[in-house]
Amino acid sequence: QVQLVESGGGLVQAGDSLRLSCTPSGGIFRDDRMVGWFRQAPGKEREFVSRILWNSGRTLSAESVRGRFTISRDIAKMSVYLQMNSLRLEDSAVYYCAMGPIGGSYEIWGQGIQVTVSS
Repeated sequence: QVQLVESGGGLVQAGDSLRLSCTPSGGIFRDDRMVGWFRQAPGKEREFVSRILWNSGRTLSAESVRGRFTISRDIAKMSVYLQMNSLRLEDSAVYYCAMGPIGGSYEIWGQGIQVTVSS
């Protein structure tokens, strides 16, 4: 059973950058998969941040992070990254990595990692 492992979270100041990583433990990212990042702040619904298609590298990002966050993949390292620049207080949340079939639903979720942006 594949498990997704997130890393790279932490406490930063507004305006700083942070890079999250997601790797599949016990498996791989297959060509027919999409990998996404979601986040959930306290008292709020979980929201979509960005996603990448593993085979083509095509990406899609939420408007709230467009121009600041970049999702990418490293095929050799079997990893997906979320580069977060110009972080804002409102970016504070638990960030989740998720994977699913392209065009389908996200079926496998990581445990989440905390990102806290302070003023």
